[in-house]
Amino acid sequence: MCRGAVAAAVLGLWAPSAVAADAEPSYGFAPDARTVPGVAGTAQAVPLTAGRVYRSSLPVSEAVHYRLDLDATSNAYVSATAVPPPDAAVSASDGVRVSVRDGEDHTCSSETETFGGGQSTRPLTAVAERLLNRARQRCATAGTYYAVVERVGTTAPDDAAWDLELAVYSEPALTRPEPTAAPEARSTESATPLTGEEVRRDGGTGFASAVGIGQGVWRTDLTPGQTVFYKVPLGWGERLQATADLAASGAGSRVVVGALELSLHSPVRAVLDGENLNFDGRARSASLDPTPPVAYENRYSSSDEVKGARFGGSYYLAVHLSARMTERFGAGPFAVTLRVRVEGAEQAGPAYGGQFAPRDVFAPVAGVGGASGLPSGGGGADDDDRTMTIVAVSGIGGGTAILAVLGVWTVAVRRRAVP
Repeated sequence: MCRGAVAAAVLGLWAPSAVAADAEPSYGFAPDARTVPGVAGTAQAVPLTAGRVYRSSLPVSEAVHYRLDLDATSNAYVSATAVPPPDAAVSASDGVRVSVRDGEDHTCSSETETFGGGQSTRPLTAVAERLLNRARQRCATAGTYYAVVERVGTTAPDDAAWDLELAVYSEPALTRPEPTAAPEARSTESATPLTGEEVRRDGGTGFASAVGIGQGVWRTDLTPGQTVFYKVPLGWGERLQATADLAASGAGSRVVVGALELSLHSPVRAVLDGENLNFDGRARSASLDPTPPVAYENRYSSSDEVKGARFGGSYYLAVHLSARMTERFGAGPFAVTLRVRVEGAEQAGPAYGGQFAPRDVFAPVAGVGGASGLPSGGGGADDDDRTMTIVAVSGIGGGTAILAVLGVWTVAVRRRAVP
């Protein structure tokens, strides 16, 4: 969630307008996503299965329902990414809400994400959960639950429906009693952003196509309205810090509020942190606070930034360039540099009694019949080959490709050198 409070207050005065119904979304949906309908009530709700990705539609003024058949031995997470048409007008208070409810319509969890300080349309993700919490026994039993997704904010009758990407995750229980207290407060002091030679790396268009990166300085070019996604593997005990730089582009007559948005998402796509910058033609930077070291007990914190760092696995960085940049500085493209620092010694994970679903976005689970594996690392020949493939398809050429391959392979085998 972006922290531009002043910008949000200003833009909150602007109401959305009608959008074109035939506009094509710019978000890259998972190629294997199954298309399912969202329905107004629970009777005809289509079941969603953990480990799968789905595509659906979110109407203007009606909540849509999906069925979840959950056991009593695992936590469940439902991610909803709303994708408005590219030319939709949105205000600071517009957004999406997702809830998990039991069979009697009691809410187990709910989260709302809004566009906040930017006025540019972009993919927006909210995540709800069903946790096996002894303090909430109603939501800790096996049975039928429902994921409910709805729009929030101001709408008009002729607004277009938003596309939806839904992803469902399952986290197994621990084999030993779990910790029940949040970790002690840790320093959040930011280190100096990384310097060094920039490596060209263009991001993916969605979570499913997020391009793997590790510690380093990564360069791309964005056009106004574009959002790109990267994934960074974090093991248990490691933490991440990221900064996005928007290069100078000549003096402008007016400032673009929320010109660049940088957000960090957990392996279940939940937002941990977000920041934006205003742009007047001079070089600007947006920096996220460093995450805490990844730990199971982070989930008991009251801070979104801390409790989201509860899994080892793929963490996502989303970078969005405001469509309003065109009005002030032209069609671009605009140079963006992403500086990523990964710190901390990787540790053994908690003793899970089963596998995550899906397995390929979480850190390996030891001792339960194989490793789930990080998508861009974790050790072993298969993981190294997968890392090489990610680099090969990222559009890098010449001698730079060799350097990039070596850099990402180093991340894969966890031999990072902190500058």
